[in-house]
Amino acid sequence: MREYKVVVLGSGGVGKSALTVQFVSGTFVEKYDPTIEDFYRKEIDVDGSPAVLEILDTAGTEQFASMRDLYIKNGQGFMLVYSIINAQTFIDVQPLRDQIARVKGSGMSPIILVGNKCDMEAERAVATRDGDSLAHEWGAPFFETSAKTSFNVSEMFTEIVRQICKKNTKSSSGCCTVL
Repeated sequence: MREYKVVVLGSGGVGKSALTVQFVSGTFVEKYDPTIEDFYRKEIDVDGSPAVLEILDTAGTEQFASMRDLYIKNGQGFMLVYSIINAQTFIDVQPLRDQIARVKGSGMSPIILVGNKCDMEAERAVATRDGDSLAHEWGAPFFETSAKTSFNVSEMFTEIVRQICKKNTKSSSGCCTVL
């Protein structure tokens, strides 16, 4: 059974932990408790193949930013999460993507852009088209999700596995590198 290392990144309070816990245990965590680092494992079926996701739920606060390079170095796929009710969190995902590019080098790792809290439509500060546009610019899938209602939560984790598989298939296409 293949294992996939997924790292969930984003500003504090965007719902990274809530999304991860909703996916792993099917429960919604209402209260905000800042994460330092949490690690989860879950077996899922992706397109008929069993997979084990190793999910690293990271700190969104700046005081733990120094640990980010290590998370990125070890990750195979990344979920960059922002809150649709906080425009600053949307702005904050670009430097995270830049950091992934810097740490991982030219063979960019799979990324999914996630706009969370879509159950709070009345408080929306980031338009769906803005998230969609940024994801298109990156060549990445885009999901709007709700950890509270579980909307698109399983779908985004399934998609990151597909993206990792697609990248692994491309990189093992029989080409040789002479060093």
